[in-house]
Amino acid sequence: MAKRSVCVFCGSRPGRDPAHAAAATDLGRALAAQGWRLVYGAGDVGLMGLVARATQEAGGDTFGVIPRHLLDLEVGKTDLTRLVVTETMHERKKVMFTNSDAIVVLPGGAGSLDEFLEVLTWAQIGLHAKPIYLLNANGYWAPLIALLDHVIAEGFADTSLRDHFEVVPDVAALTGALNTCFSGRHGPVE
Repeated sequence: MAKRSVCVFCGSRPGRDPAHAAAATDLGRALAAQGWRLVYGAGDVGLMGLVARATQEAGGDTFGVIPRHLLDLEVGKTDLTRLVVTETMHERKKVMFTNSDAIVVLPGGAGSLDEFLEVLTWAQIGLHAKPIYLLNANGYWAPLIALLDHVIAEGFADTSLRDHFEVVPDVAALTGALNTCFSGRHGPVE
């Protein structure tokens, strides 16, 4: 069976809550321990840098994708197993998504929200069936989850919207969910 790849969308800042940095570090270690490749935004700052360094320090495989205009701003991490430099943000998301079997969203800002909502929309309209996980470290995503429930309650989405992503409280629960998902599938997830 081919090595599984997990796309991680997360902040280029560390955030104020130490639980978020701990989750990023724990996730990097867990990816390496499971033999899964990290696919991420190739930054060496914030949660991005933490998850990548933890994966590398634990002996894991790293695949980073960064647009040329962010190489300096996000301090492009050049010591990855593989680094792809794109021309646009849209191309970055496409390369990350295409090279992954599952998507995990750690705490982050507008960019992480954009990435999550795009892959969620693609799932909602039937463009893919890759699992999407919100890692709700210390309740960070609770307001977003409430907003999505509000969107459903107001009739702007069907209740099936919630079927396209799973909320997990920590890295242990995420690892279990990914193992369950990956054990039931063969080959890349569409």
